[in-house]
Amino acid sequence: MKSLLILLITTSALHAAAPKDNLIILDETRVKNLGIQMIEAEESVFEKTLFALGHIEVLPGKKAIVSSRIPGRAFSVLVIPHQGVDVDAEVAWVESRQPGDPPPVIKLTAPISGMVSKVNIAQGQPISPDQELIEIMDLSTVEAAASVPQHLAGQLKVGLKAHIRVSALPEKLFEATLAHIAAEADEDSGTIEAAFHVANPDKLLRPGMRAEFSIATSKRENVMSIPREAIQGDAGGRFVYVADYGLKNAFVKCEVTTGEVNDSRVEITSDLLPGDEVVIHGAYMLGFAGKGSVSLKEALDAAHGHPHNDDGTEMTKEQQEAKGHAHDDHDHAGAEGWSQFTTFFASTSALLLVLLIVSFTFRNRVTS
Repeated sequence: MKSLLILLITTSALHAAAPKDNLIILDETRVKNLGIQMIEAEESVFEKTLFALGHIEVLPGKKAIVSSRIPGRAFSVLVIPHQGVDVDAEVAWVESRQPGDPPPVIKLTAPISGMVSKVNIAQGQPISPDQELIEIMDLSTVEAAASVPQHLAGQLKVGLKAHIRVSALPEKLFEATLAHIAAEADEDSGTIEAAFHVANPDKLLRPGMRAEFSIATSKRENVMSIPREAIQGDAGGRFVYVADYGLKNAFVKCEVTTGEVNDSRVEITSDLLPGDEVVIHGAYMLGFAGKGSVSLKEALDAAHGHPHNDDGTEMTKEQQEAKGHAHDDHDHAGAEGWSQFTTFFASTSALLLVLLIVSFTFRNRVTS
């Protein structure tokens, strides 16, 4: 408890000392328009990863071909591509070339359960035993084959975990375990295949899809890290935006020192503490928000309930009294000005009335 209290005091002190030039204060509308989202910084397990490209394949032993043992013609075809079938289900009938009235027919069945991927025959088509008539694939589990550069292959071992993404399903993240490593490398590409078996109950993964692999080769405990999208700046200087502890909708630009980077997170080695609320979504656009849409004085007045100076410092009692006198003087000056204006208006109106009466009297005399 004592250490937590010290940490909170230290964190508050660091943010209180943050330069006001690095402070951005927004109103509620701008926060919503920028889509600001934050995550609490915390220490956790950090994985070191290697990146590789690859694709999805049918798991070995999970593809079957339907063919005919006898020559003849296709009497009927009972399936179409992308149709699901069970093992031993009827998929076609073949009429034999042997004499008979009618000629004898044989039934072709599915050797495995799965999805029909190809149908290479049509009703009435001549067929022979060497033809691949129908192809069926079981996609309940697929193989994700990563092409790992040879110079990184020494880091591979069976059992490593990987995060797998496919371009066709950008919002999905698949996890799998390294099942086997190829016995030989591909000399042309300079890579070695690392195969992962991926559960695919919804049949979203299909053979031929391109995939990206982040293979976790090691991990460390108690590492401060944040999502990659929170990091802003360039190689010369990295920074993040952290929610201010005392002000609502206020964000401090905080320079950080980074360490290792994996597919989703960046290690932070200094200048960030557990409990800091770091902006992840909308961080890039905050850089274009200037000082924000609310002044520092307005934000501090609202947060603390008493007046502040424009530079953020608290007003002294003398400053508050001086401001009150200035306000009274302004009101007095305003009252005096209004009184003078009223007197001038009344005098002018009386003079105009006298001139009007004289003009009217003179006109009547001339007329008489």
